[in-house]
Amino acid sequence: MTVIKPSVVRGVDLHSKTNNTEHHTSAISVDQLIVRRGQPFRLTLQLAQPFNPDLHPLIFVAVTGKRPSEERGTKLCFGIPDSVQRSPSAKAVWKAELHGNCSPLTGALTLTVTPAADAPVGEYTLSVKHGNEETQLATLVVLFNPWCSDDWVFLPDEQERQEYVMNQHGIIYTGSGNYISPKSWDFGQFEEIMVKICMKILDVNRKHAMDPADDVSARCNPIYVGRVVSAMINCQDDGGVLQGRWQSPYWGGVSPSHWSSSRAILKQWYNTHCCPVKYGQCWVFAGVMCSVMRLLGIPCRVVTNFQSAHDTNQNLIIDVYHADYGVRPKESRDSVWNFHVWVEGWMRRPDLAVDGKYDGWQVLDPTPQEKSSGVYCCGPAPVKAILNGDVDLKYDIPFVFAEVNADCVDWLIKADGSKVKIFCDTKRVGQNISTKAVGSNKRMNITNDYKPSEGSEEERAVFKYALTRDFSGGEEPLMNGCMLRNVAEDRAVITPSVKPPPLSLRFEVESNPMNGKDVSLKLVLHSESSAAKPLSINISVQAMMYNGSPAENIHKELKEETLQPQKDLYVPILVPFSAYRKHMLHCDNMKVSAVITDKQQTDNIYLAVNDVVLLDPPIHITIPSQIKLQCEASGEVVFMNPVNEMLKDCSLTLTGSGIMKEEIQHKLPDLQPNKRFRVKFFFVPYKTGEKIVMATFSCSVFKDIKTSYTFNVAL
Repeated sequence: MTVIKPSVVRGVDLHSKTNNTEHHTSAISVDQLIVRRGQPFRLTLQLAQPFNPDLHPLIFVAVTGKRPSEERGTKLCFGIPDSVQRSPSAKAVWKAELHGNCSPLTGALTLTVTPAADAPVGEYTLSVKHGNEETQLATLVVLFNPWCSDDWVFLPDEQERQEYVMNQHGIIYTGSGNYISPKSWDFGQFEEIMVKICMKILDVNRKHAMDPADDVSARCNPIYVGRVVSAMINCQDDGGVLQGRWQSPYWGGVSPSHWSSSRAILKQWYNTHCCPVKYGQCWVFAGVMCSVMRLLGIPCRVVTNFQSAHDTNQNLIIDVYHADYGVRPKESRDSVWNFHVWVEGWMRRPDLAVDGKYDGWQVLDPTPQEKSSGVYCCGPAPVKAILNGDVDLKYDIPFVFAEVNADCVDWLIKADGSKVKIFCDTKRVGQNISTKAVGSNKRMNITNDYKPSEGSEEERAVFKYALTRDFSGGEEPLMNGCMLRNVAEDRAVITPSVKPPPLSLRFEVESNPMNGKDVSLKLVLHSESSAAKPLSINISVQAMMYNGSPAENIHKELKEETLQPQKDLYVPILVPFSAYRKHMLHCDNMKVSAVITDKQQTDNIYLAVNDVVLLDPPIHITIPSQIKLQCEASGEVVFMNPVNEMLKDCSLTLTGSGIMKEEIQHKLPDLQPNKRFRVKFFFVPYKTGEKIVMATFSCSVFKDIKTSYTFNVAL
């Protein structure tokens, strides 16, 4: 019971533990009152006199923001009885009711207070007036409510709510379409400081600086909040959380691959007075945004699009250039990323259709790629609109549509500067669109949510339909997104050839490519021709960044071979560890390319490309089976040096929400070849339930090798 002076209201009990449990916020705090809109919470008032509502009604006022007003829904007046004089245009009105077990004669009143289902989210001050005295009762936080059917973020399925709102751990998929790699991520959205951090993110956004009253009022709308958070996770236009960098060196910060936790990033940003954290790339931006969205109560999941297009010239065609010896001769303005990661937020879209046609998952992308309304943000773009090719709607649908459905044209740049079209591909972009499955660590393929099956007539029809849309329409003046140019001659529909090529080619990898080992693969060629074909085969291997940017040339060779009719020709390719070691230290994959020229018909040129993602050597964590709350526990990390050289500058980072308040960092001694280290660490769990500890190991040869271990903390 909190004692309050003035005299009429002697005390108030906020029942924070009970209320927070009922509002699914007790994982954040049992002391601070944190409730969800559209759902009642209970409080008990102790008055110094009997309560007579006819003589002295209780009049409550809840306010949020610095310029609260009834017309904006940021000042709420309500009472018992509810005969309060309100503005005729008052919005988002709350209500209060006396609970059945009240004792008005003794002044002991138990009440239920219900925030409006369309109330702006944020921090509120709640006060009560009784007679001539006004008393502040509480400072509380109001969040979106996916359990409330009147809230625009209502998610009907309880298992999905547990996954997309309550789960503090997740998996982010990286790698490439052929080498999908799951990485554990600690969202940590219910760590206690996260409420302050997320409120700070809302308060320092540029729209708040321009018009604080309008911004706070607009926080009733998850569409608006999603755009604000998308802009605030990057620092391009404001005091946002993360600074992006897509290549080394990472001076003044850490490599994006270092991070395993949103909490560490958000705490650093908050504790340094909104100084951008260095550095992030797409999966880091997405992981942090997912944490903020889940804390605010908007159901959210992280989604990875493999072979993701970045269509800078805005014509739904990605031009990829190759030199006559196979490597990229220059960087194209267009690009195809090995993967790109964004988030989906669940919300209604009554701004687009009254029948709910575009309700559900919405793409939101905090990675700063293109401007939307003059700001680096993206979305919310309805997944259903992307599936249907409805690119004339808001927000930023054309850009996302291109990411999953653009067509590719490969060009050969000859020595004289001329270019030859090698290959047209309608299927390369948008593969294995993936997210973590509900209630398990399995990968769920959601590609069919974004587009019809590749190669189908329906897919080509949607693509053609998208090209007919007016990309400049459907956007508000301040949110016109990243538009595709409405220039007919810049657009084309690629019609793939129905005839099989006279030469088929593919790559075969002999074993899973392991970092620290030689990489061995084969180029396999086959022809149904009745005559032998003398071939010139230019093979190149490049170190690549995951966003499609070439970094270094690792290996080149020219081979002369003869392909016998109706037989396979195997061309071995070996990339020694010594050749790629230094180049791959800060790169994400090797691109192996082969440009094949028919020496008898030199206009017949073929291209084969394969992305090789190196698997990290194993690292292991062990934790005892019996772990109890507030009792010191220990674990062990083991790693063996797999290469024939000394590992220097070794470090180990450990993190885990609910078990470690801060990251634990260990500087380790040099590690001899074929030797192992064993690092014992200690922690005191401060929350019960399923927990995950994550370890990141770095050294002179390997960067940011990761592993995780899941265990349970009991009372």
